[in-house]
Parts: sequence; structure tokens; C-alpha cells
Amino acid sequence: MKNTIQAIGVPQVEVDLILVNGDSVGFEYQLQGGEEVSVYPVFELLDISPIIRLRPKPLRNSRFIVDVNLGKLAQKLRLLGFDTLFRNDLEDDEIIEIALKEKRIILTRDRGILMQNAVTHGHWIRNDNPGQQLAEVINRLQLQNDFKPFTRCSNCNGELEPVSREKLDDRLSADTLTYYDEFWECSSCRKIYWQGSHFQHILNWLEEMKKLP
Repeated sequence: MKNTIQAIGVPQVEVDLILVNGDSVGFEYQLQGGEEVSVYPVFELLDISPIIRLRPKPLRNSRFIVDVNLGKLAQKLRLLGFDTLFRNDLEDDEIIEIALKEKRIILTRDRGILMQNAVTHGHWIRNDNPGQQLAEVINRLQLQNDFKPFTRCSNCNGELEPVSREKLDDRLSADTLTYYDEFWECSSCRKIYWQGSHFQHILNWLEEMKKLP
């Protein structure tokens, strides 16, 4: 059954429930021919524990690791406050090792990595556009209520911490220090953030993300 499902392009890591003629079965089921087969993805909200669940329980603290093709998606997830690891020098086996060690969900455009037996949590990104990719992840993993905006650095994924204006005299222009009162600093790369002219645009974008069906 597992090979049949993967042969049509669905990674096993995305399958949580298989019904054959209405009965729950595992990956080891051997198709005889003529059966009615239904395949379902990982469930986040529904409790299907009384039947055969094929994947580990969802990671309720959603942390991600993305492959080399998804750098812009990583930035957008960080803007929403999600811990998202991205490096453009990671090989597939390194991504899997980190995902298992740090309990991260693999986001990838490469179905092959998700078809490896070691992978426990992952999603194959169908869309090419970063904005559509973000909507896909939010909808698929039901993340609308988990946003924590302005807590992560979009540049490096470090946590943002409040920093006083007095400590920034030699790092920002006089105009910026005059017109803005609140500032945050990335604990990793030391990048400074403030509620500039783009802030309202980001707030509007966040509201649109929350309304995704």
C-alpha cells in the first residue's frame, strides 16, 4: 500500500489514515484489486485515535526546517512568529537529522526527502509563489491561531528583544530615533526593528492571513 501511494506522488509522511472499503488499514495492506481506497492527510483537529493512525501525533509547537528552495517562505513564517530554520547549504540527510533532533516539521519542494522512512513530520509544498506557499502551510497545518508576530527576526530566525532608544544612538539615524519610541533587537544577528512606515501594511497582511479558510 505504501509503495502504491508514493507512486502516485503522495509522500507517506503526509498520510495519516487509509480506508479500504470503509475499514482502516495500515501501510502493510496488500491491494487485491477492485477495492475502494480513501487516503487522508495528518489530522490536527479531529481525534482519530480509535482507528489505525499511521503518523505520529501532530507537533503542537509548530517549528519548521525548510529546504534550499524555500528561503522566502522561511522569512514569511518568521514574520508570523514561527521558529523556522533555513540554510542553503544543508543536504537532505542533514535536514532530516535536524528535524528529528529538534522536533521540526520539514517543508520542502522535493518529495523525495519526505519519502524516506526516517521522516516523521513534513509537508510537500505544491505552490511556486511564496505568498501562496505560506497560505498553503497555514491552511494545511491549521496555524491561524498560532501567530506570534514581531517575535522573530525575519533575517536569521533569532528572537527579538526590546532595546532602549538610548542604546541605539550610534546605530540608527537621528530622524529614526526622534520619530519612533519602541525598538527591538535580534538576539542573534543584532538587527534592529521598529514600527516604521511598513508597520500598518504588515498588520493588514496579518489580518488577511488569519482569515484564510
